[in-house]
Amino acid sequence: MKTVAVELSTRMPETYRSARVRSLFNVTPDQAATFRASVQIPVDEDGWQIGLIVGPSGSGKSTIGRAAFGPRCFLRSAAFRWSKDRPIIDEIAPASGFNSVAAALSAVGLGSCPSWLRPFHVLSTGERFRATLASVLLEGGRRVVMDEFTSVVDRQVARIGAMAFAKAWRRTAGRQILLLSCHRDIVPWVQPDWILDTEDFSFSRGCLRRRPEISFTVNTCRWSLYDSTFARHHYLSLPHMIAATNYCAVVEGKPVAHVAVATTTGLKTARMCRLVVAPEWQGAGIGLRFMSAVAGLWLSGRNRYSKPMTTVFHTSHPGLVAALLRRPDWIYMGGRMGENGLSSWLSMAASRLRHGNPRGHSRYGGHMRAIQAFRYVGAGT
Repeated sequence: MKTVAVELSTRMPETYRSARVRSLFNVTPDQAATFRASVQIPVDEDGWQIGLIVGPSGSGKSTIGRAAFGPRCFLRSAAFRWSKDRPIIDEIAPASGFNSVAAALSAVGLGSCPSWLRPFHVLSTGERFRATLASVLLEGGRRVVMDEFTSVVDRQVARIGAMAFAKAWRRTAGRQILLLSCHRDIVPWVQPDWILDTEDFSFSRGCLRRRPEISFTVNTCRWSLYDSTFARHHYLSLPHMIAATNYCAVVEGKPVAHVAVATTTGLKTARMCRLVVAPEWQGAGIGLRFMSAVAGLWLSGRNRYSKPMTTVFHTSHPGLVAALLRRPDWIYMGGRMGENGLSSWLSMAASRLRHGNPRGHSRYGGHMRAIQAFRYVGAGT
């Protein structure tokens, strides 16, 4: 355990109002001008990755955090410098590869590809929070102190974002981060290795509260729900699937995810598409669990045809590809460029017509995406 002792002093102003406050409330000059704290925290020990300093504003969190790891490791969200016109996919970790940046954004719950193409200042508050977390994952260094953690976002985004960040941070061994926050509701979601509470300067190792379970129900729904709630968050703009069954995941009466399932010719295989998770729930792991739950229904024959069918899923989203590769109930079937040659040619021809250049150079259409295929093989495989 390392003893971190801090003392901050300031000059006492000699004004009428300050003198009157000291007189009215019997405040000594030392009380008004000096902040002192001495705590023991395991910052020099190995074996931990996430420490949390929590407490009310003005209780010394930032001062202790800066003294623990030094000012060079101290990060404040407001101090990040973002370009006014460059998209965040270019701003985050320019020296890293595309796949690393895409994986970091997806890991912290910012999986909306259209948002990757926008400058930081036009993102929503929740998206800015997650983009900052992705930057910390890739550029934060081996030791980091992050001030005002979750302070600027609503509590739903804070809890899910904190959980997603903690899981992503723990995937790389040998790194340590101190999170400083006024909000105790994130404690079970972060599951820190140790906690210092600056309200009474108590210290505890580990988290005594388990991370809350996120349970959902799977309901059927209509395309109207997808159009009104989920379509704007999908990374492709495509027409509705023909003869599809729509499903939504519902948490406490609120739809939080959508997917649609159709069939191939001859009812041999189910085809799953249009997976979307509401932004405030991204990073909670609901999307993959939801996909497996729906695919499990089809595998057991609980569908409109009462026929057991395996489910295939195609995606070009790098974060979703990486997540599915880690799932034992989905197997990788391979990848290809686009659906087929004819559809690619038709897509490019349509693109030329839309841009008023029917005989000129084509802009690639959606069929030229690099697509990865997966098949659901069931739980326990």
